[in-house]
Amino acid sequence: MTRFLTGAATALALAATSAGAQTTLFFGEAGPNRGARAEAIQYFVDQVAEESGGDLTFDVQWGGALFKAGAARSGIADGVADAGTIIAVYFPQEMAGYGIADLPILNPDAWVGMKATDELMRTNETLVQNLADQNLVYIGTFTTSAINIGCKGATIDSIDDIAGLKVRGVGAYGQAFADEGANLVSMSIYDAYQGLDSGLIDCSQGYSYVVPALQWQEVIDSYTILNWGQVGALGVFMNKDMYDGLEPAQQEALTAAGRKIPDELGRILSTDNDEAVEMMREQGIDVVEMPEAGREALLEAGSAYVDDWKETAAAAGLDGEALLEQYRGLIDKYTRIRDEQGYPWER
Repeated sequence: MTRFLTGAATALALAATSAGAQTTLFFGEAGPNRGARAEAIQYFVDQVAEESGGDLTFDVQWGGALFKAGAARSGIADGVADAGTIIAVYFPQEMAGYGIADLPILNPDAWVGMKATDELMRTNETLVQNLADQNLVYIGTFTTSAINIGCKGATIDSIDDIAGLKVRGVGAYGQAFADEGANLVSMSIYDAYQGLDSGLIDCSQGYSYVVPALQWQEVIDSYTILNWGQVGALGVFMNKDMYDGLEPAQQEALTAAGRKIPDELGRILSTDNDEAVEMMREQGIDVVEMPEAGREALLEAGSAYVDDWKETAAAAGLDGEALLEQYRGLIDKYTRIRDEQGYPWER
């Protein structure tokens, strides 16, 4: 089997005509080769090679070498890359089904959220067909982990503390804060340090592991664990034509490797997040948890954006209410597994 690709990947040909021949595929990733997601991608690539006995490998093109994040869906569907990372927020209509993992619902646990998303994307035939119609196949999922918030000169330990604060938000989570009276400031997460330091913003939503990575501990006084939700609609997808042309054993290797991502990335994020929170406490930063009443108020504030997603899903031919029911059921399922058995890396 030999197939030449378009664009930057034209030089790649698949050579799998004889037993034991190695098939090498291009993987497009818009981000750099560092950080938790990069570790998870490299783990996935290594697991594909292991599961296939070295028969199937990936050549990862980091830093947007094949396409930027906003062109990932078409880049993979059109064969610029054989596989790669797609972030659903860049494609709200086309990736509406996958976008369920970004919704501000009760879903704060990284491992639970990834496992629920993974099972939904593999077992819901409507979502499988929706992707197939775009010449895509789902392989595995990531997450940024739970949305929390760090502040300078303020502490958010109730819903009433949000009003009047200048906040850098994250998607619907930021919009829900605005509905509670926050003044949203459009700003990259990478500029939040300067924004906090200069007083341009009072608070920035983000993830615990980001604090030491971007040195926020130097400019925040408090950090509130919201126990709310996460941004989880980013993961590995593959060109369906290429996937269908692989041997069954190679397809099985991809599935097996993709299923392992939540366990490995969950372990990485759990460790990094716990260490970040402990570091903040040791440095005297006031680490608080949003009380249950506040969390319920945030969930209520976020419900409007869940309704907006349902409309987007309907426009894409999907039953948003049915998907939400299945997804919430899967979150409950993996929450029970976690509570009864612990995390996989702790067993």
